Parts: sequence; structure tokens; C-alpha cells
Amino acid sequence: MKPDENTIRADVRAYLDALIATPRPPMNAAMIAMIRKMPPEMLTAMAQQDLPVGELGTIRDVVMPGPGGDIALRLFDPRATREAGPVVVFYHGGGYVLGSIDTHAALAAEISRRLDLPVISVEYRLAPEHPWPAAPDDGEAAARWIADNGPVFDRAFTGLVLCGDSAGGTLTIITALALRDHPASLPLLAQLPIYPKVDFTRHYPSDLLFSQGHGLDKADMEYFNGAYHPDPQHWRGSPLLADQAGLPPTLVVTASFDPLRDNGRAYAAALAQAGVDTIYREFRGTIHGFCSFRALIPSAQEDLAEFCTLAGAIIARRREELKV
Repeated sequence: MKPDENTIRADVRAYLDALIATPRPPMNAAMIAMIRKMPPEMLTAMAQQDLPVGELGTIRDVVMPGPGGDIALRLFDPRATREAGPVVVFYHGGGYVLGSIDTHAALAAEISRRLDLPVISVEYRLAPEHPWPAAPDDGEAAARWIADNGPVFDRAFTGLVLCGDSAGGTLTIITALALRDHPASLPLLAQLPIYPKVDFTRHYPSDLLFSQGHGLDKADMEYFNGAYHPDPQHWRGSPLLADQAGLPPTLVVTASFDPLRDNGRAYAAALAQAGVDTIYREFRGTIHGFCSFRALIPSAQEDLAEFCTLAGAIIARRREELKV
């Protein structure tokens, strides 16, 4: 039986206790400068809390031209070849400051296996070197370029599915709004934001309830927000401020002990009020980031499997509706 909202799961509690016993260094400019000097393989090893990438039919690195320079992309596909079909564009989390294709490779790979779809992960620019709106610029540019360039991946894409976790979840929403207003060359089938932050204009109760001791502490969030430095009144900073009408079917995922939980609740409510086909799934007893903590929080694997089952149903229905 799943725990209720007021009970932290045993494996989540063990994970948090380990963090308390060996706390991470605080996020600040000096720490980020040190991280930037680390070789990618060392950084990935230090950040590794997820399961291995595992076997796939295809993993391919591609570079595309972006608005601020080249953008690295990585294709994950359980198949070596496949017929024409949708592609998932994935944006990694990390507060717009941390994270990469490498740190989130296992998550992107697992989504590709579970959905049996190609997933292309996007290496968008990070703050503080590249503050807002660099990340949204890159996220939108990548989605449009992928729509136009299936043959570069030896694939024929027929539609776009946008997905991401945390900061990547927010980029998912911002990109979906941009493609709604100015469509890409392929239809937007669905968006799948995982624990996004959609509103920089105000504080929500969960911000305070889970501000300490739940894996995403207030001090780190304040650093991330200051480094990213979005315009809170602009929809590309706070996408909750936008009119949500006309967006594709959406699956919003949150965690019951996440400071961003109420952002997700507010976003799902806004979608429903705008008439968007919306599924809201709040995973009980777990914390922000659980999808990429599967090595240390084993129950997160079941959560990710459920997420993919729901997402797969949405995508299948849309493919049937649009015949793509």
C-alpha cells in the first residue's frame, strides 16, 4: 500500500537521513566555479544517484546550431531502427545551474525503454554563465530543430512529445507554450512536466513546509533562482501567468514532500480551468528529484514506471486522434 501524504516512505527516509549525516556543500558561486572545472566523468560519478543507463539499441550524440552556440543532443532509443513515429524531447533538471545530458542519461534511457520511443536529451545553456532566457531559448530552438531533422538521427519523426524534470519540467511548459503560439514543423502531441516550478511571483505553502530536510533546501533554491534570474512577470519566467488554453494533453507530476509541490498543483488546476486535457499525479511519501534517485530510493522505479504508463496512454490516444 502506498503511504499517505503525511508519511515519508522508508527508503526516502533512509535517503534523507544519509543526506543529513553527510550534507552536501552549499550551492554558491565558488562551488559552481569548482564544479565547472571538473571533468564530465568525475561530475557524473559524484552526482550519480540513479540506476545505470542499461542496454539500448541506439545511443547517438549530435550537435545542432543554437541561438548562443552549438547545443549537444543525445538520442536514446531501445531500438536500432524503427518506423516513423513520435520523438520525446527531454530537458534535464538541476535548477538551471547543474545537470547535463550525462547526469540524466539513465532517466532519459528509462523513459525511452518504457515508452518504446526515441528520446533526445538537450544540453541547454546553464546559469550563472548564461542566465534567463538562455535556457528557454535553447529549449525552444532544440524542439524546432529536432522536428526538422529526423534524418540526422536516422529516424522519421511524426510528432513531438516534450518532457523534463524540475527545471527541465519548466522548460517543457515554456517550450509547449511557444510551439502552441508558433507551431513547429511537427504537431505537439503532449507535454509531460515532472515537478516543475511555474510561478516566481509568489510563495506557496509547500515552499515553507518542505524548505529544510527534504532534499531541496531553501538556501540552494535561492541560489539557483538568483543565478538563473528570470523575469518573474514574464510567461517565459513564470509560465503559470500565460493563458494555458490550446496546450496539448498534459501529465503533471509532483511529489508530496517537495517544496515545488504546490507549483505543480497550481499548474494542473490552471490547465484544467483552461480546458486542457490534464492528468495530475502526486506521488505520495517521496521528494523532489525522485525520478533520478532510483539507485538510492528503490520505490522511485515503480513511480517512474507508473509515470511512463500514464504518459504512454496519453501519447497513444493522441497518435490515434492525429494519425501520426
